[in-house]
Amino acid sequence: MRVERTLYKKEELTEEQIKELEIAKNSPILYDEDSPELTPAMEKAFLLAATSRNRVKNSTNVS
Repeated sequence: MRVERTLYKKEELTEEQIKELEIAKNSPILYDEDSPELTPAMEKAFLLAATSRNRVKNSTNVS
């Protein structure tokens, strides 16, 4: 499961949040049928798609 949260500049992590991050950082990646390990070809395609998306995204944000 993936959880996202935005931290604001003056907001600090609690001790519990820091512990949870340390546990997650040291845990192995678990692959399953919903999120299989990527093959080198899949990684390359994913990187290419992300690069292309970012290029388009950045070109539309230029003032």
